[in-house]
Amino acid sequence: MARRTGEIGAAASLVAALAGLATVLPSQASAAPVTRPAIFPTPVSMTLTTGTLTLGTSVVLIAAPGTDPGTVALVRTILTAVGVTTITEARRLPAASDRVHIVLGVGDAGVVRDALARSGAKLDAQAEGYTIASLAAGAGIITLAGHDSDGLFHAVQTFRQLATRPVVPALVIQDHPAMPIRGTIEGFYGAPWSMADRTRHLDFLATVKANTYVYSPKDDPYARDRWREAYPAATLASLGTLAQTARRNHVDFVYAVSPGPSVCFSDRADVQALERKFDALRAIGVGSFYVALDDIEYTKWNCARDKTAFGPSGAEAAGVAQAQLLNAVQAGLSAKDPGTRALIMVPTEYYDAKETPYKAALRKHLDPRIVVQWTGTDVVPPAISIPDANAATKAFGRKTLLWDNYPVNDYAQTTGRLLMAPYARREAGLSGELTGILSNPMNQEAPSRPAVTGVAAFGWNDTAYDADRTWRFSARELAGGDERATAALLAFFDTQHMAPTFGSQPWQEQAPQLKVALDSVRNVLADGDAAVRHRAIADLTQQADAITNAPDIIRSGTIDPGFAAQSRPWLDAMQLWGRALQLTAAGLDAADRGSSAASRYFADAKRLADEAAAIKTIAGATRFDGPIKIADGVLDRFVADAPAMIAVAPVPDARR
Repeated sequence: MARRTGEIGAAASLVAALAGLATVLPSQASAAPVTRPAIFPTPVSMTLTTGTLTLGTSVVLIAAPGTDPGTVALVRTILTAVGVTTITEARRLPAASDRVHIVLGVGDAGVVRDALARSGAKLDAQAEGYTIASLAAGAGIITLAGHDSDGLFHAVQTFRQLATRPVVPALVIQDHPAMPIRGTIEGFYGAPWSMADRTRHLDFLATVKANTYVYSPKDDPYARDRWREAYPAATLASLGTLAQTARRNHVDFVYAVSPGPSVCFSDRADVQALERKFDALRAIGVGSFYVALDDIEYTKWNCARDKTAFGPSGAEAAGVAQAQLLNAVQAGLSAKDPGTRALIMVPTEYYDAKETPYKAALRKHLDPRIVVQWTGTDVVPPAISIPDANAATKAFGRKTLLWDNYPVNDYAQTTGRLLMAPYARREAGLSGELTGILSNPMNQEAPSRPAVTGVAAFGWNDTAYDADRTWRFSARELAGGDERATAALLAFFDTQHMAPTFGSQPWQEQAPQLKVALDSVRNVLADGDAAVRHRAIADLTQQADAITNAPDIIRSGTIDPGFAAQSRPWLDAMQLWGRALQLTAAGLDAADRGSSAASRYFADAKRLADEAAAIKTIAGATRFDGPIKIADGVLDRFVADAPAMIAVAPVPDARR
């Protein structure tokens, strides 16, 4: 850090010197450099051209005929948020103008073609693709051109990030997704999200260019245990409102039903029951459907007639039976709407890619249009490689849709945890072997966003994905761009960095940044001289202050109140652990000065640590309730070990 600070200082001196030289020799002055903006997800191509544009307080907006009114309204909202007070509408570009003109529409519109031509740019030709061209000539033109309406919507999301800069650089962005399906599946056990949570989640998915949300909460009785029954009218209306929100955000709302625990595969009545369920959802605006056959017993039949139809129960027979059912559902969907999206299914053997009789039966009998989900090399895989995905393609006879069980926290190893490490260890290039990625998030919607941001960014451009930078971007988004709140969130994320698997070894370690800091203190106390020890203890005090203060900053600094509410016990525990670390630092300082007060500080630190360790999760919020974990194995160990790091002076006997 010191070296970096020195570099910044040297750079500042150089800039000042050059500024002075420019004053003396104005003919040699140069324009300020134009810097490449950071956009997330990373665009396929971004080329800086010459100059910059300033939006100012007044712009002209030209929307091509037929442009989605919601997309136009979003552009207006973005402009207003960055200080534009006057937005004038026009139909075509003038030869010259005194204000920035913003042109938006799909690429076949004449005004869009004109704007792109003036900027020397071409329209991206891929589905969901877009081109942004900002031209600095005159007052400036910004063109937001979509290959289709979805692409235009994504262009506006990129413009949202560009518009927050003081000036917009002249550039050309051409961009499109690497994977056709990107988003989340609400597929966890435990308390489902509320409709309000789902609405906020769909709004969030739009900002990260995700395009899919699967409604599949395990605890919705009308989607699993009572799947044959119709939804109550009020619930159906709420789902219809949610589907409208999804459409507004250009997100495909997929409804999933889980008939596996009771379905009779050979019974035409059950096929009709599924069709009735989907018809009811179609009537409220849902157009994509999913049949989940995960977490069921497939070595026995639910009805005697299946034995007659498919023979003795077993893995291979289950594969044949499931394929027959799914093929009938797919045929029914296509008959009612030839342009309908393909049915999605998750198989009973949804993990690994080993050749089995069940997978062979699906591969042989399942309609090739049907999309198959796969969770990777395990239920919670520590990593996924291109060869892994290639093996799944061979096993299921088609490219699979990855169901990534991160950051879901509905299994025992996640008790007391939020999973907030960066989305990592998925190999660049997986887009060549997958049809997409859906993240299974946590019961806590807002705290799921850092990981989901990574999943969406990876699905958009896996070859240019940077896990750490995307993780930091997610913190800035939650903080609304506030630097202090961003730093507090990153400190909090670090205490929730642990990513367990179903085995004994986690796939991401706990609190790596804090561990480096605390290990440094340990090393200095063991090896450093007095002055170095003093500085290390002072640094530890600052670290403890940052941990202690972070929860209050997060409570007041995050733009979605749901984040603080859903993280409440973790923030409470973090604050107590921070205070315990403050007292630990005070104890080390006292011990270093030979003060007998050290023992009292350490005793108080232990008391607060015990209080922090006793805080439990919100009852019923997750499948497994239990004590909150905060940087466990790192922070608790340091607080426990600290009293032995420096010999504490004995307390004088008052009787002497």
